[in-house]
Amino acid sequence: MESPFKPEILKGKVALLTGGASGIGFEISTQFGKHGASIAIMGRRKAIVDAAVSSLRSLGIPAAGFAGDVRNQEDAKRVVESTIEHFGRLDILVNAAAGNFLVSPEDLSPNGFRTVMDIDSVGTFTMCREALKYLKKGGAGRKESDKGGLILNISATLHYTASWYQIHVSAAKAAVDAITRNLALEWGTDYDIRVNGIAPGPINDTPGMRKLGPEEINSMRSSDVMPLFKLGEKWDIAVAALYLASDAGKYVNGTTLVVDGGLWLSRPRHLPKEEVKMLSRVVEKRARQAPTGVPSSKL
Repeated sequence: MESPFKPEILKGKVALLTGGASGIGFEISTQFGKHGASIAIMGRRKAIVDAAVSSLRSLGIPAAGFAGDVRNQEDAKRVVESTIEHFGRLDILVNAAAGNFLVSPEDLSPNGFRTVMDIDSVGTFTMCREALKYLKKGGAGRKESDKGGLILNISATLHYTASWYQIHVSAAKAAVDAITRNLALEWGTDYDIRVNGIAPGPINDTPGMRKLGPEEINSMRSSDVMPLFKLGEKWDIAVAALYLASDAGKYVNGTTLVVDGGLWLSRPRHLPKEEVKMLSRVVEKRARQAPTGVPSSKL
């Protein structure tokens, strides 16, 4: 799809993306690069990181890849410092690394719960902490005239209500949202760093969709549960990230932008629409016939 943004909106920026070699993270990497940014990717699997970097470079995007695990503080520090060595600065950190699988609570081990918490929430905080001195206003690698950078955390909507077989991810993403708000308050005030999040809905052609039951999502599409009756695209999340990373979003701080077509708001209809219309006509007719001053409860 054609971008609604000018190609140079991120010109001169350097973005580091964890989980930026596949799925939503890679689409954000690609769109950031197409709009002028230099891209550094961090991931656990070197072969996948190298393939992503090669793909970006084939598009003329300056890119570098570094193997590392966000759960390891030394890896986090090394990758951030390697990004600075390679590109000379850091303007945007995108925390897109995540772990997920379907499991009922009684079958989930404490270690499985901890693993997802470590990747999603502890990993997000660790990367933010290691990037701070490079992202803050006047920080290492930045000009004194530069404003602070941006942190963008990829979250979810699972914890807004409750989700079947996702207790570990719900807890982890709730923590990510809390990290987003708290850093937006403290680092926005002290260091001029904006911190925001994006909560994607079900996105087509992603590892998450392939693992988390696409048949169920497809059945939702044919029902009244999904408002827009379609899956989102990785592009939808990437252009939302572009908005937040660009000057168009310069006054947005501490917000997690939901990009899910309204799905998290949805509930199955308890009554068909035609039946509701018939009931409402009866109530309206009674209201017209009622004497003035009669309480609605008596209609």
